[in-house]
Amino acid sequence: MTIGRTLAVVLTVCAGALMATQSNVNGRLGRGVGTLQAATISFGVGLVVIVVLTLAFGGGLSSIAKAGSLPGWTLLGGAMGAAIVAISLVSVRVLGTGGLTAGLVAGQLTLAIVIDRFNIFGFGYHALDATRIAGVLLLVAGTWLILRH
Repeated sequence: MTIGRTLAVVLTVCAGALMATQSNVNGRLGRGVGTLQAATISFGVGLVVIVVLTLAFGGGLSSIAKAGSLPGWTLLGGAMGAAIVAISLVSVRVLGTGGLTAGLVAGQLTLAIVIDRFNIFGFGYHALDATRIAGVLLLVAGTWLILRH
């Protein structure tokens, strides 16, 4: 599926809003059933949703067999997602939604500019210039301001 830049920005902002909500929903679920149990339920529901979307809009599941020919590290995204959900389940209770989100975004953006700079995954090179460094420093300052209490 290919989309334009404007739609990509809108969808990304919406996904960010969903992430802030998701940590609270999962946190509440975790209080009721347990942390890892909540992560299991969350991923189970997510699996059902993504399979339905794949069948309805993504051309089916037949290309999944191609994953076996890809480098093993390409399958780690699910494990990374599980770690993010599990960490968020426990951290949101301590840091609150704002603190959790600030920490997630700070870590995400800091590593993202390094990935872009060295084109680690082959999606294109983006220079590590003063503007990008300033953006990360401002984000780190904002994260500190949110987490300082």
